[in-house]
This record gives sequence, C-alpha cells and structure tokens, in this order.
Amino acid sequence: MDEENPVHVRIGTPDDVFAMMTLAMNACVDNGLTNPNPRKLLADIWASLNLDHGLIGIIGMPGEEIEAMILMRVEPMWYSDDYVLNERAIFVDPKYRSAKGGRAARLCEFAQKVQESLGVPLLIGILSTKDAEAKVRLYQRKFGQSAGAYWVIGAKTGAWKEAN
Repeated sequence: MDEENPVHVRIGTPDDVFAMMTLAMNACVDNGLTNPNPRKLLADIWASLNLDHGLIGIIGMPGEEIEAMILMRVEPMWYSDDYVLNERAIFVDPKYRSAKGGRAARLCEFAQKVQESLGVPLLIGILSTKDAEAKVRLYQRKFGQSAGAYWVIGAKTGAWKEAN
C-alpha cells in the first residue's frame, strides 16, 4: 500500500459477490441507461470474481462494503478473434466520491496495469451524463486523447429509475 495514498485496489474474489451485487445495483440506479437484470449482472460479476475471462478491481476491505470497483472482461471484439480488455463498469459509491485518495483515479491506474500485464488493448469509456466533463478530464489525464465519442439517442443515463 502506498504510504502517501492509503487507497488500494485489490482483485475481487468470490467472497465479494454480495457486496459487489449491492454496489452494482447502486451503480445501475445512479447511472444505468435501462432497467438492470440482476441475473445478467451476476453472470459477469461471478465469472470475473472467479477470474474467468475477467476480473474486478475493488477498493475496500474484504468482508466490508465496497467503496469503488472496476469490472473488466477479456473478450474478443465482435468482428474479430483478437481479445481486448473491455471495461464494463467503473463506479465509486457516492459516499466516497469526495473522500481523499482519488478512488476513480486509482481504478484507472489499476486498469492500465492490468492492460500492460495482459498485453491486450483496453477499451474504457464514459457512458454517463452525470459529471461527464469531470470524468472526461480524469480519463484524458490518465489515458491521453480519446479515440472518439459516444451518443445515446432516445434515452438518458439514470432515467430508467425515474420512470419506475
């Protein structure tokens, strides 16, 4: 653990499944584009916690609530047999967003370390309307210039919960 920054990212294990599901559902409420399906969430989360074509970087002590996480899957591009490291979600619990330690920045650094160790391209982005400009600035600092942009037509992130 870094003496100057006590925020540490660890690799999630199957013991983290319940805390991860809680955080994942909170992430969907905070920023989800559509109504979440807990079974689909669990499928990616469980596989990644078991290091089956993915992994989850977690900030938080084992057995306690998770402060922040990044879920990444190793999979081929839809048009290729070549694998990429595909970031599914990066989320910092609202209680920890203003806390010292830069949790989002630590998760970005973790993603880069995983990418370097695997030697496959990392696909990571922002699908959010909440604080998007600040997130873009963080990603540009951590990763450099973006490779494009993303538009959502006919919906708004976080809007599904307002309809329910």
